[in-house]
Amino acid sequence: MSTTSVGFHPFEERVKSATRWLTWTGVGMVLVGVAALVFPMVSTLAITLFAGSLFLVFGIMSLSVSFSIRGAGPFFGALLYSLAAIGAGVYTLFNPAAGALGLTLMVGALFLLQGAYEAVFAFEMRPATGWGAMLFSAVASIVLAFMIFARWPAISTVVLGVLFGVNFITSGVGLIMVSRAVKS
Repeated sequence: MSTTSVGFHPFEERVKSATRWLTWTGVGMVLVGVAALVFPMVSTLAITLFAGSLFLVFGIMSLSVSFSIRGAGPFFGALLYSLAAIGAGVYTLFNPAAGALGLTLMVGALFLLQGAYEAVFAFEMRPATGWGAMLFSAVASIVLAFMIFARWPAISTVVLGVLFGVNFITSGVGLIMVSRAVKS
């Protein structure tokens, strides 16, 4: 009698087909992280301008969709939402220092969520080799989140680039370790 049910695969079987992608994604994340640490002011500015551009593009796309919505309530709701996104994008692009402060709070929340996800992922793959590296990445993400919350708004906008660099490096190393563990 089989002990596995339909659709259940041990962790190694589920991830084995993605080891190459895990490795290259991890290597890419480490390289981006190192570049962010070497040039923290540039990386902070790049992150802020990229986010502002995304807000602007999303707002413009949402604005065009809002005109296809029928009914006054939904139309004005969509219109207001898209104008707010456009305004956030324009404000962030023209005031990157202020935009970086707002983004710093959002990044803290994202790091906290990423740490929670990586912790669940690490405990799911335990006792497979490499689970500790993924757990380390989870702890690092959560620590970075609390560092942001504890120092905001006095935190320098340079720290945003540094935090992204550290986060990319730890996540990249975690992915490389998982890939190596599943391969062997």
